[in-house]
Amino acid sequence: MPEEPASESVRPLERGLAVLRALALAEPGRLRAGDLVRATGLARATVDRVVATLVRLGHVRVRGQELHLTPRLMELGNAYLAASGLTGEVAERTVRLADELDESVSLAVPDGDGVRFVAQVARRRAMSVAFRIGDLLPPERCAPGALFADAWDEERWAAWRARVAAGPAESAFPALPPGPAPADVPDLADRVARSRETGWALDDQLIEPGLIAVAVPVRDGAGRVRCALSAVSHTSRHTAEGLAAAVLPRLRAEAGHLEVLLAADPGPPGGAPATPAEATDAAPDTDTDSVAAAKAELGPDFLRSLARGLAVLRALGGARGDGLPLTALASATGLPRATARRCLRTLERAGYAAHDGRLYRPLPRVLELGHAALSRLTFAEIAEPHVRELTERVHQSASVTVLDGTDILYVARAATVRVMSVRITLGTRFPAYATAMGRVLLAGLPAPERERLLRQVPPRALTPLTVTDTDELARVLERVAADGCATADQELEEGLRSVAVPVRDAAGRVVAALNVARHAGTAPLAETRDALLPALRETAAAIEADLHTAARFQAVRLP
Repeated sequence: MPEEPASESVRPLERGLAVLRALALAEPGRLRAGDLVRATGLARATVDRVVATLVRLGHVRVRGQELHLTPRLMELGNAYLAASGLTGEVAERTVRLADELDESVSLAVPDGDGVRFVAQVARRRAMSVAFRIGDLLPPERCAPGALFADAWDEERWAAWRARVAAGPAESAFPALPPGPAPADVPDLADRVARSRETGWALDDQLIEPGLIAVAVPVRDGAGRVRCALSAVSHTSRHTAEGLAAAVLPRLRAEAGHLEVLLAADPGPPGGAPATPAEATDAAPDTDTDSVAAAKAELGPDFLRSLARGLAVLRALGGARGDGLPLTALASATGLPRATARRCLRTLERAGYAAHDGRLYRPLPRVLELGHAALSRLTFAEIAEPHVRELTERVHQSASVTVLDGTDILYVARAATVRVMSVRITLGTRFPAYATAMGRVLLAGLPAPERERLLRQVPPRALTPLTVTDTDELARVLERVAADGCATADQELEEGLRSVAVPVRDAAGRVVAALNVARHAGTAPLAETRDALLPALRETAAAIEADLHTAARFQAVRLP
């Protein structure tokens, strides 16, 4: 493949990033191509080509005329989080700390003169923190800001003063709650001096009335503040001083543990790229067969340079420690060095990457590319578009359920419109033993747990065909576990036939079941199963891929 001139600007990548920023700021499901034209100032033809490329890459989904970000876009933010050293153990410790303190806990990093969240564990209360991973706050309105501003030089202080003097911060920091800032916000320089003396920082209702937070620094080996660990509460539970007294000893101890963990993960030795599983959620889309096929399919509407640039950004996920050299990034993406260099320069100009003259690394601003908007997706929201596409493909109703005690609980569903159709709503419950989805879920349990549930509610006949003998049902579940699919033929209701497959998390555990249900008709059960299984398994794999990406650095909430 010939190398491209290094001096040539990667304009398609610049335009694609602008479109992604506009999509990330929009209210979900409310944006159309015409809105992107107004938001970006790009020509309609350019926007259409960018959107077509993002759809082909799997980062955007079109529903009617509406544009929706997909969980796969989180691969970009995950690349930064991986490079930052935010391992699964760090995330798990944050969850345990929140449980121990019974308060919301967050990790934040400096991003220019802002503060960006990289981990967030919120308590489920009527009044709780609504910030998301990737949200950006001004330093003068949050506890970590005083810790980060202590490292500013005079140029950064001057830029911050100019920004504050320019007016309200809401336009630059959309995560701020609406309404005017508190009138008595303490001077940031005074707060910096105070935190330097005490070793911690306080947010006493700087963001909004009632919200309080305490933050401590997590330092690197050179003593620089790498990130800030915060506990967040409400004045209905604590005073600001009372919160500090309650959580500071534990926050400081945990910060020490995090310093050890983060120092122990400098990344691959010698500047070698991480393995694909470490660096990214999936193999990058570059000039491989997939991108070549996309170009052949869409022709000029597919922006290869945009696909390449996003692949380079994802490959930066392997840049733990000091970063990766150009040769390693070119090798990881399969791109010529000149092409990779042009992409990196474009990403650097946009504020998404940095280099020290030899090594490249991603910057936290990458999280603004839709990560915050997608980080609060529930499992049902992840599954629903795929269930709808399955229904359109097989022209039968499809559903996703989870196990709730001895019942299945419907959490996502798409129904066909027919004279005879299966009418089930979200929240419907059925006995697990008599349904194909329930058998998939029961078969995914450890044998002792499965046996306990079957003893808890002995099976009873719902139709003449319901399997009620516990020994026979146990043999059925063993076959389901071996086959990776289940059927139920008129056991829940006469005339109703169902085929189901499991949906697994990244650890391989069965967390949900996907089915297609239809009228039994006269065709043999095996014929129905064989006809539906390919589409069911492909859809389950698509749900799993989105789930694994979304859950890589934060928990995805199941019902």
